[in-house]
Amino acid sequence: MSLLESTPNPSLPDDLLITCLSRVSKLYYPKLSLVSKSFRSLLASPELYEARSLLGRTESCLYVCLRFDDNPRWFTLCRKPDRTLTKSSGNILVPITSPQSHPAYLSGKVVGYNIYNIGRSIKPLASSSVSLLDCRSHTWREAPSLQVNMKYPCASVFDGKIYVVEGFVEKVSEFSKSMEVFDTKTQIWDHVPIPYQDGDEYSGWLTKSTCIEGKVYLTIGRKVLAYDPKEGRWDLVEQEMGDGWRWYCNCAVENVLYCYNEGALKWYDNKVRLWKQIKVLGGMPQFASSSRVKLADYGGKMAVLWDKYELDSEDKMIWCAVIALERHNVEEIWGKVEWCDAVLTVPRSTIFEYALSITV
Repeated sequence: MSLLESTPNPSLPDDLLITCLSRVSKLYYPKLSLVSKSFRSLLASPELYEARSLLGRTESCLYVCLRFDDNPRWFTLCRKPDRTLTKSSGNILVPITSPQSHPAYLSGKVVGYNIYNIGRSIKPLASSSVSLLDCRSHTWREAPSLQVNMKYPCASVFDGKIYVVEGFVEKVSEFSKSMEVFDTKTQIWDHVPIPYQDGDEYSGWLTKSTCIEGKVYLTIGRKVLAYDPKEGRWDLVEQEMGDGWRWYCNCAVENVLYCYNEGALKWYDNKVRLWKQIKVLGGMPQFASSSRVKLADYGGKMAVLWDKYELDSEDKMIWCAVIALERHNVEEIWGKVEWCDAVLTVPRSTIFEYALSITV
């Protein structure tokens, strides 16, 4: 046993260590956790994150879920311990250290310090399971279950509540005509009826949801509906939004909906009411047609992640680019690529599930 391991903090009290660690970027925490058991304990303590909040040192942290032969594993972005290549961003994805294993999930959403996992991918069985990952301590715990079983849950978050619908309606039923609502403060489920109309075709369609400007948007059948939680009202959205975004990866950043489609990043909001292309400075990353692309709100910026196959190799690379967004006028949003780098090597069979960011 090394001297550092046997006497990790010979003269510094925990309070002083917490004060010091709270001023360090969380990008370095995965590596600092390797110093000693006491460091790992401090880095997962509520006192540290309370100190970070009081000092205004909270920051966005990127989490990625990958599936290896039906086994999900979570990764987080951190700094390389030895940054020798000047052209490198210095960022890599490392697996989170969690004492618990956990089943696969179908929908993940961020509320506060937690990532809520809704449903389990035990095909073809539906599930009502809900669990959450505390991103401070990287520990799992169960949450109250859905009121109904879902095969492909699709979720959005607004004001501390999670809105969940069945993501693929094979046959319209009573439970598919409602949206489940989970209040993360009271830990209670409720439901909101969805205004299906006779004669409309809903079965066999993929449902997607997002939240912008305080409304939950759903692609239902060939229509897009918007639910206003404050007024409890559903509205039919204008045709300009369309329903094509259901097929593409998307994310909302500061009340603007972004999606990646056919080699371009596009955006939509309720001011312009048209899909428009982002003007990207610094070179838009190029993706192969076979690449899985994921977008995430990264503290007001956009994180773009995708997989890239290596020639004559059993592996593939996970790449990440961070794009700063700036609105030049009502009808123009520009993006600037801050960095772009390969952040992880995985087997070719690995499935890219989700990319999320959380503020801690």
